[in-house]
Amino acid sequence: MQETKKHQLTDWLPTTNREVKIRGWDYLDVILFSGDAYVDHPSFGPAVIGRILESYGLRVAIVPQPNVNDNLQDFEKLGKPRLFFGCTGGCMDPMVSNYTASKKRRDKDAYTPNGDKGFRPDYATSVYSKILKEKFPDVPVLIGGIEASLRRVTHYDYWSDKLLPTILETSKADMLVYGMGEQPLREIVQLLQKGVPFSSLKNIKQTAVLIDTKIEKIPVVNDWEDVTINSHEACLKDKKTFASNFKTIEQESNKLKARRIFQKVGEKTLVINPPFATMTEKEIDGSFDLPYTRLPHPKYDKRGSIPAFEMIKFSINIHRGCFGGCSFCTISAHQGKFIASRSKESVLREVDKVANMPDFKGYLSDIGGPSANMYQMKGKVQSICDKCVAPSCISPVICSNLDTSHKPLTGLYQAVDKHPKIKKSFIGSGIRHDMLVPEFNKNADAKELDDYTEEVMTKHVSGRLKVAPEHTSDPVLKLMRKPSFTYFHKFKERFDKINIKKKLNLQLIPYFISSHPASEVEDMANLAAETKDMGFQLEQVQGFTPTPMTVATVIYYSGYHPYTLKPTRTPKTKKEREDQHKFFFWYKKENKDWIRNTLNKVGRQDLLQKLLPENNSWKKNKTTHKTAQHTFDDAIPFNRRKKKASRAPKSKKRR
Repeated sequence: MQETKKHQLTDWLPTTNREVKIRGWDYLDVILFSGDAYVDHPSFGPAVIGRILESYGLRVAIVPQPNVNDNLQDFEKLGKPRLFFGCTGGCMDPMVSNYTASKKRRDKDAYTPNGDKGFRPDYATSVYSKILKEKFPDVPVLIGGIEASLRRVTHYDYWSDKLLPTILETSKADMLVYGMGEQPLREIVQLLQKGVPFSSLKNIKQTAVLIDTKIEKIPVVNDWEDVTINSHEACLKDKKTFASNFKTIEQESNKLKARRIFQKVGEKTLVINPPFATMTEKEIDGSFDLPYTRLPHPKYDKRGSIPAFEMIKFSINIHRGCFGGCSFCTISAHQGKFIASRSKESVLREVDKVANMPDFKGYLSDIGGPSANMYQMKGKVQSICDKCVAPSCISPVICSNLDTSHKPLTGLYQAVDKHPKIKKSFIGSGIRHDMLVPEFNKNADAKELDDYTEEVMTKHVSGRLKVAPEHTSDPVLKLMRKPSFTYFHKFKERFDKINIKKKLNLQLIPYFISSHPASEVEDMANLAAETKDMGFQLEQVQGFTPTPMTVATVIYYSGYHPYTLKPTRTPKTKKEREDQHKFFFWYKKENKDWIRNTLNKVGRQDLLQKLLPENNSWKKNKTTHKTAQHTFDDAIPFNRRKKKASRAPKSKKRR
């Protein structure tokens, strides 16, 4: 990596004793352990936490991907930190990183050099934390990241097919930070620096602790209200009881003034403190403006590129949070539903950094976030948001209090493109196409929406615009918290109009999910038929993967919708999931007889005639690819992208 030559080794956080000594340090304040390779970039959580702690004046080191299969020397090599150890499984839940939707072990790890597998253990946060507690019982261990965040309470683990207690119990850690860690870490460090013992930190916002009430009392906080949910043991006994917990958990996670949550776990009490308010523009700018090298640590120079880094190397994250609240998505559970947006100035400073990287060729791969088009969107009247308990601001309809103006975002794109070294900036993050449809986004200025759509289509897409309607069945979409497929039709009309007007010859590529709760085989047949009628031959489809802290996962395990407690069916067996998936690939020879037999059995000859007609006149919008990309067993096909590195940047896969 030629670009690392202009940096000194001390530009990265130290990872070895030698690097600590080069800095002249004789002790460390905090030592971080991560399931990812160390990439010093604001898109990688462990790097952000390291830089944040460093900005508070602490001496911080990081041990990336410690070996858990030898004599565990990686856990002892840097000794004891003065304040605490920090552990994270990495940027993805290790089980999602290690296994496919069908529970097969992945052959690549996107966060490891060369995509090599085997460097991240299953349930990495718990594995690291337990080792540290055994070796250094007197040193506090703090856990965080998406694995800890989504497993902070009793949750269903798809890979073991069990209900598991809070990760604080399985990891033996002293404290859990959930969500984005900057704000709670600031308060934790300030108190520790004043001499407050770590063991006394029980009421820090956005943290969770497990308290043995026989030994110590739960602290009283006069400004907070409390709510108790069903115990872990009660959840184990009854699936409906487990499901009923989730409504409280989700609503409190997304309220601006949330209650403190209590849950009994054996003889102990889990205490989940309310979250901090959404980060201000100044706070989030401060996090992104830290002195990242934006590069992997030089130790990886000879091991090969890190696929996840290559995907985001020339991308810019402009906001955090997502108010979509999709039932299958974990973003709001981790980042929250309220949007924290960076200032235009902060974004442009980062664009300038990227533009001046030695191997930058003029193309930004993404200007986006969890959803590309939510930048600077918030409630018009704050007092209304203060009282809101809805998990989504745009389902079943767009909230009349939500400012969905796309004007600031359009202006940001144009400002980025004025940089003399930027040839083209792509939008790789998922675009919420429904917010660009005036019939759905009724309070928005229709011209403003069209201006944004035209800006994206003419200047920020390379051949294909990818959006995610997810399904065509209204009952399934309602459960998903997604709008009717009617609005995808409306969006396609606007897309086609601009496509013709500007002579762009772009393709619209829709993403869908199979085997989602409430989806029946007939729904999938309808999906296949309706999309075929629109001229699509689907390429990329994803099997529903149950991950902790989502409505869909609660339904998958319990059979009940957590808000209504009404029974809701989910395709669960391997055969059911495979059958649903087959309809996506109706055009494959090996599926045709099965489709004929299935649709004849349920008396849907009408769908059969649509899917398998005598002629092929439907192919008006067929893609030029000779083979469809099958992602059911590999939701992150980065190993395929690697071979196409010379082409225009690919879009990011939605979570």
